[in-house]
Amino acid sequence: MADCRLYIISPPSFNPDNFAAQLSDALSGGDIASFQLRLKDAEEETIIAAAKILMPLCHEKDVAFILNDNPALAKKIGADGVHLGQSDMTVKEARAMLGSNMIIGATCHNSKHLSMIAGEEGADYIAFGAFFPTKTKDVKEFADKAILKWYSNLFETPCVAIGGITLDNAAELTAQGADFIAVSSAIWNGTKGAKITVEKFNEILAQ
Repeated sequence: MADCRLYIISPPSFNPDNFAAQLSDALSGGDIASFQLRLKDAEEETIIAAAKILMPLCHEKDVAFILNDNPALAKKIGADGVHLGQSDMTVKEARAMLGSNMIIGATCHNSKHLSMIAGEEGADYIAFGAFFPTKTKDVKEFADKAILKWYSNLFETPCVAIGGITLDNAAELTAQGADFIAVSSAIWNGTKGAKITVEKFNEILAQ
């Protein structure tokens, strides 16, 4: 199995000009597969403005730029893909809108059923979680780590582990077969700084 890779997610709110320096710092810390711009309650103009600043930084490092929730806006800004929650449009609807070249990821919480539906509809990755307590979102049900092993043993579409992942617990998820771990606050709010934190996550993922 290939090494598990890092998928980083933006803070829930930030000043784009200030955050650009922090993102550049993180991107200099080693391998990152994807960056997700996740501004849940922001106006469209705010998201577009942030994307104009941050997307070039990602592309300079060959990091995929993923937009949360909004396929139409992802297409409009030229993002590499979109991440869909269960309250957003279906993977099938998003694929019809975006075509075959854009990445589509789907949140499946702790549900084998939802993961199979998303895979059948053509998702490029399946996201399970949250696995641990997180301040980033309100968690109604925690995912069982065993779902990662169940999924990775049966399906080829990559799976992403998300929710409360830190340097202390990431190895628990890679051991279960996660192809990516999605991290937000551990990178942006950590005491070590974004670059060193990314370096340390990559050390863990390579083991």
